[in-house]
Amino acid sequence: MDLLLTNIKQLVTVGAPGQRLRRGPAMRELGVLTEAAVVCRGGTIAWVGPMSELALKDDLPEYDARGMVVLPGFVDSHTHMMFAGDRSEEFALRSSGATYQEIAAGGGGILNTVRHLRQASKKELKKSTSRSLAEMLRHGTTTVEIKSGYGLETRSELRMLEAIAELSREEVATVVGTFIGAHAVPPEFAGRQREYVELVVEEMLPLVAERKLASFCDVFCDQGYFTVEESRKILLEAKHLALGVKLHAEELAPGKGAQLAVELGAVSCDHLEQVDEPGIGALAGSGVVATLLPGVSFFLNHGYAPARSLIDRGVAVAIASDFNPGSCMAFSMPLMMTIACTQMRMTPEEAITASTINGAAALGCSATRGSIEPGKAADMIVCDIPHYRHLAYHFGTNHVVRTIKHGTLLEY
Repeated sequence: MDLLLTNIKQLVTVGAPGQRLRRGPAMRELGVLTEAAVVCRGGTIAWVGPMSELALKDDLPEYDARGMVVLPGFVDSHTHMMFAGDRSEEFALRSSGATYQEIAAGGGGILNTVRHLRQASKKELKKSTSRSLAEMLRHGTTTVEIKSGYGLETRSELRMLEAIAELSREEVATVVGTFIGAHAVPPEFAGRQREYVELVVEEMLPLVAERKLASFCDVFCDQGYFTVEESRKILLEAKHLALGVKLHAEELAPGKGAQLAVELGAVSCDHLEQVDEPGIGALAGSGVVATLLPGVSFFLNHGYAPARSLIDRGVAVAIASDFNPGSCMAFSMPLMMTIACTQMRMTPEEAITASTINGAAALGCSATRGSIEPGKAADMIVCDIPHYRHLAYHFGTNHVVRTIKHGTLLEY
């Protein structure tokens, strides 16, 4: 819990006093220190500065960074990483030309995973998710959101959320749970979408809130899923029950999801591949974080979110993996950075900001995570690279040699 990091070639703090998210030109300001050191006490960062100014009155366990690069641990603010089954067959179908929508219309997509998850025990779900969390830590992700949404019935949704809540207490990584019972309409409610919305509002949400099983409520507000009116009804009830609000929006078609996110004061509005100018304008004047998911566009081979327009208009942008079995079977945040830089015209600096402090803001925890500043959790990664830009530039390999969680050097 106490630790001294020394001889850091580049310390990327992403820190600025009082700033809990970055927007516009500030997303390129990383606060890089050279030949630096970090003092951690009790799992918290106590001091940051150049080696020449380091002055300790006691001995601390020391880690010599040997001229490497240290950054904040990544914050993956959007995943569906708790799932059962396999959708590699759908991957093969898409490789042959089928679209995501065509596969979903044929009973695949989200409902495919729903069928498998309903048969899985909580123990099985925890085991597979725990394995993924360990791999994510090795790749530098120290804080991660996990959504429900593959149960789509009260019992299965609660089982997922109970498993997520237990993992949040048991795992090394910081885990944030999100309820998304309105992820799709289950097959037993086909043609009765209004009734399913009522089930989410009147039965699922009160139980989730009463048992304190989630921090946020999310809705898939998009063409073919839930309408703006249905999404508003669900999320207003979530707010009434003191849950934070998130939205999946404008992934498949232009709509009004971004405006709804602003109206409701959502912490984030995610996807936005098809967001239009009115949606960008609404986000630009708000505190809603636009969470972009470059791995989804890459994996599904569809359009990318307009990151450059959003950032240039002053929107706070985060990037996340959306790790899930159907539309992004990957959790490496540096890979997401590479895609964001090469396909979405983000700079390496913006991609780092989007994966750390702004990712934390998208989970409402940027006061304690997402940057290397005194008073924040000592969550950091040590990377064997000559410069921080190599995280996105040299892709296809894991540059993280040590992950530090709450001041503890993790052993793999």
